Amino acid sequence: MNEELYSKIADALVDDGYIIIEDALDADLAKRLLYSLKNQTNFKKAGLSSSEKSHIDNTRRRDSIKWLDEDNDAQTDFLAFSNGLQEYLNRSLYLGLSYYEAHFAIYKEGDFYEKHLDSFKNSKNRVVTTVYYLNEGFEKSDGGELIIYDENDTEITRVVPKANSLVVFMSERFPHEVLPAQSLRYSIAGWFRVDKR
Repeated sequence: MNEELYSKIADALVDDGYIIIEDALDADLAKRLLYSLKNQTNFKKAGLSSSEKSHIDNTRRRDSIKWLDEDNDAQTDFLAFSNGLQEYLNRSLYLGLSYYEAHFAIYKEGDFYEKHLDSFKNSKNRVVTTVYYLNEGFEKSDGGELIIYDENDTEITRVVPKANSLVVFMSERFPHEVLPAQSLRYSIAGWFRVDKR
């Protein structure tokens, strides 16, 4: 089943540079990941980084994050899916991806992330971005939508963060933002990279 999904993602990255897939993975995995997230402690305020250093700027970003742990069953299963996707993209698109990193993200009411790129042209670190949503019963009125823009800053689409939806896009091509959440918003943000870990 994953092979078919991997192929669908790879084809979309070639054709459009992005894809949004509802009911992407096993629904039980989304539930287990949500349970895992809610039982985590020590979330940290997310920072902004334009170099080696990261800094907190609440006027531009307000979510809290915690990096995924390979010793947790649900997180291990999600990372296994992601590692399989990495291998498929390397085999079919010759991207040379060296590793995948991902973190849980919590947006409380009013939290947002202003428009940004995950990677700058020719920086050669983050190549492909993933966002996987964990919110059950999330509605448009709950806010926290992901807006994806094209390279001319024209809005392409808005994604309601519904559980088990997966967004994948080329990191340096698509500016994107998270609108202010009106209720708790849970997700996993991840990046396939080509630099050294």
